[in-house]
Amino acid sequence: MKSIKNKLEIFGLQPIIEAIKSGKEFDKIFIKKGLQGQLSSDLKYLIKKNNIPCKFVPLEKINRLTKKNHQGVFGFISPINFHKVGEIIMKTFEDGKIPILLMLDRITDVRNFGAITRSADNFGVDAIIINKFGSAQINSDAIKTSAGAIYKVPICREDNLVNCISYLKKSGLVAISCSEKESKSITDVNLKNPILIILGSEKNGISSDILKASDEKIKIPTYGKIDSLNVSVACGISLYEISRQRSLT
Repeated sequence: MKSIKNKLEIFGLQPIIEAIKSGKEFDKIFIKKGLQGQLSSDLKYLIKKNNIPCKFVPLEKINRLTKKNHQGVFGFISPINFHKVGEIIMKTFEDGKIPILLMLDRITDVRNFGAITRSADNFGVDAIIINKFGSAQINSDAIKTSAGAIYKVPICREDNLVNCISYLKKSGLVAISCSEKESKSITDVNLKNPILIILGSEKNGISSDILKASDEKIKIPTYGKIDSLNVSVACGISLYEISRQRSLT
């Protein structure tokens, strides 16, 4: 097991099994396709039980990750501990705050993720919600771009973002998707209430099922020839507008 640039790499069947049992948070575990044996079965059971992101890959993939005796398994331990959405909401209301939560749908660029986290810290976001599968890795580039904000803003990993939206709406939050394809301007929406702002990747945008689950769909007005913004820039503008509206209260 070794640590490189804030990212803990771990390999070998028994070390990874013990790390899971000790409660370590994993970004992802890679397992060689067709790996057999009792320890392999034990590891797969623990991965399934703890719902850890896992990918079965050719041996060559793991060999590129490490030259050590990996026994067909390799993992990245997350540099942070993840939080539970329900606990965040409860604490925010108990503290007398009006919640601002940020949900990122399929944003995989680590620098965008870091920049978003930095803006979230500056504008008082209570938590960032990401999908457990298919989201940006929290690695040294993300940490550096965030200027350390990744350690300050609670991050929640959810299996199903649509279910999470449903839970947050029942908890009193208004779910607002931000996309350049919409017609309503962000300035025309009341952002003073408990709010969940949803942003999607530049390549795929916000998925249709999440758009359907949203209460509002808005855009940030632009006037140039390029009709879209970098997602981290869009995040900063959206959070500023929330701050601006709430300062007028």
